[in-house]
Formats: sequence, structure tokens, C-alpha cells
Amino acid sequence: MKPDQKIPYYAPDGRSLGFRTAEAAKRLIDGGFVKPSYGRKGHLKAIWLRRDDGTSPVEARVKLGTRYSFIETLENGRCWRLRKLRLRDEDGVEFNIEPAFFSVVQGCVAR
Repeated sequence: MKPDQKIPYYAPDGRSLGFRTAEAAKRLIDGGFVKPSYGRKGHLKAIWLRRDDGTSPVEARVKLGTRYSFIETLENGRCWRLRKLRLRDEDGVEFNIEPAFFSVVQGCVAR
């Protein structure tokens, strides 16, 4: 690593905090203030500021939410299947939006 090389410095949420020299980055890593990111050849690529509670700034897993599509196994192969959306209005009454969706799709295909 060249001594005048600038290392990118990031906040835990991914915002850029500028650049640090290689020596300053090394001191921050040794002090445990940041988490280093290395390239495939072992070179220091970036440093990440740790979160307030001291945990790693980079999440190992994606946050899970509602899955609207999933793989379905059929007799002749696999395909993606979409979950039906059941929406409710302000009064809590359930309604179906499929007819509106299919009319839009038909309009797009017809043109």
C-alpha cells in the first residue's frame, strides 16, 4: 500500500465520510474504531465506522419482509408464482385489485 493512498471512509448507513490516509486508516483499525473492507488480494479497500452499540456496520443478511413471489414446483418444471394481494380499505373491508391489474396488462398488450 502506498503511503499517499487515500482510503474511503464510510458511516454505518453507507454515507461517505471522506477519505483517510493509509496511516490514519491503520490507526483507526488497530484502535477498533472502524471495520476494514479488504479486496480479494488482501488490499485495504475501505473502512466503515462502527455503529453506536459497537456492532458491525455491514449487515450479514438482508432484512426479511413479506415475500410476494416464490418458486412453485410443477409436473414439468419450476416457475415463479405471485402471492395474491388482499388489500383493505380505510374501514377494514377487503377488496380485490386483480381486475384493475389485468385491464392495465390487457391495454399494454393490445398496443
